Amino acid sequence: MFLAVCAGLFLVASACTRQISAPPSGTLRIAVPITPTNLNPILASNQVESTIDGMIFSKLVTLDNHGNEIPDLAAEVPTLRNGGISKDGLTITYHLRHGVRWQDGTPFTSADVKFSWQAVMNDQNNVVSRIGYDDIRSIDTPNAYTVVLHMKRVFPPEIDTFFAESDTPYEILPKHLLDRYPNLNRIGFDSHPIGTGPYAVVRWLRGQDIVLKANPYYFRGVPHIPRIDVLIIPDENTMQTLMNSGGIDLALEVPALYLNNLRGNPNVVLDLPPAPAWEGLMFNTAHPPLDDVRVRRALSYAIDRAAIIRDISYGIGTSGTADQTPFSWAYDRSLAPTPYDPAKARALLDAAGWKAGAGGIRYKDGKRLSLELVYGAGSVGATNTVEEVQQELRGIGVAIALKSFDYSILYAPIQQGGILNGGKYDVALYAWISGADPNDADQWMCDEVPPQGNNVSRYCSAKLDAAERLALSTFDRAVRKRAYDEIQLILMRDAPAAFIWDLPQRSGRVTALENFEPNGISEGWNAQDWQLRR
Repeated sequence: MFLAVCAGLFLVASACTRQISAPPSGTLRIAVPITPTNLNPILASNQVESTIDGMIFSKLVTLDNHGNEIPDLAAEVPTLRNGGISKDGLTITYHLRHGVRWQDGTPFTSADVKFSWQAVMNDQNNVVSRIGYDDIRSIDTPNAYTVVLHMKRVFPPEIDTFFAESDTPYEILPKHLLDRYPNLNRIGFDSHPIGTGPYAVVRWLRGQDIVLKANPYYFRGVPHIPRIDVLIIPDENTMQTLMNSGGIDLALEVPALYLNNLRGNPNVVLDLPPAPAWEGLMFNTAHPPLDDVRVRRALSYAIDRAAIIRDISYGIGTSGTADQTPFSWAYDRSLAPTPYDPAKARALLDAAGWKAGAGGIRYKDGKRLSLELVYGAGSVGATNTVEEVQQELRGIGVAIALKSFDYSILYAPIQQGGILNGGKYDVALYAWISGADPNDADQWMCDEVPPQGNNVSRYCSAKLDAAERLALSTFDRAVRKRAYDEIQLILMRDAPAAFIWDLPQRSGRVTALENFEPNGISEGWNAQDWQLRR
């Protein structure tokens, strides 16, 4: 049996549950906190959609649980050493696996790879980012098993970007089913797709569940688990109750708030691998007064990171410095987090002309210093965090109004009215999971404002742009490391975001689920190897 979420968040689970039929024998029940908007992998806009897509579709290159690049649809990972990357870095050749078939039995070929690139580049498709894809001048497919990228410029992250484990991971689409459409935004495929991955879609009851079955054509062999039920459970109390009672087998994106409680269950294993993931306050630098760096720095100094980690995450995670985390080779371990210093925050606001007024709130030119902070609905951890931030900023004279949105709206593409991508906010509780490469250009460069990229802060710095261009000009890791060190310093100085904490990937599973080995970015990279022993 399992419990179903009823209307109303944060209610005691037993007060709003109903019993439904037990799933068939051998079914893995996965709980996710966000309702997907579609299952088209190039239209994914959040981590949950990417995770589900990753079980239905395949990439060219993925990572193992040790962070090593491994081939997926590619027969080998292109490198300078094996000649897959030309000496000048402008030609990249992929040799594809033979014998791969789509879930409808059609052979997979190089034409699918080229079509998928064209779909990403089609400006009528609502993709979140084209970075790395728009650096390709053209693609040749000399035969069914060879794909040749001709680059406009050297782009070192390309192997970890082009249908790989990037910060906006896309998978390969079937040309034979989709090439007749002018765009892919609202077609039947988006709800019932056909992929090459280990699992195929059986049905999708929106707001309730997605049922997947093992793909008999899967090129690595038929998966061990015959059926997966992906349950949509936005209420975290319900998710925790289900995990503790055995109503679900695997919970993804488990809030740090509940990790401590789950630790006490001998039938539950917590998987917490290092991840390129951070959470903090994103500032909309296009909205006054957040266009003033002194105000942004003041807000950052007013955040007690240690208290938030202690009280809200039960010690899970570490204080954040900038957007690189200990997962990455680019992380600058010499940096110290922005200290909690309310006195310095008040001095910066004074210098910016914001003076304390009636009730302790600051005013400038007769205008009250009041900001709206948006966050994801249904998350107890997010709610506790924003309430703590609201109290801390009130202490330096900043009034914060809290407003929650469903995650599907908060992170939706700009074309679909997304709050973050559309710039319709002042401050946001924001989480980001980067890719295998430390490339962060699409988050911060001037020309990467949505829909061109993921620069939802609308931040722009000529110095940061120069450092980003250097980091993307060479395959020399030492040069790239120095550039990313500079970028981290600039981000701390200019504070387009207040980086609160770096978090591991967080999931909980029953002990009966074996071979679950998340790689820090993708939980399902080896879903075909999972086994459920019960």
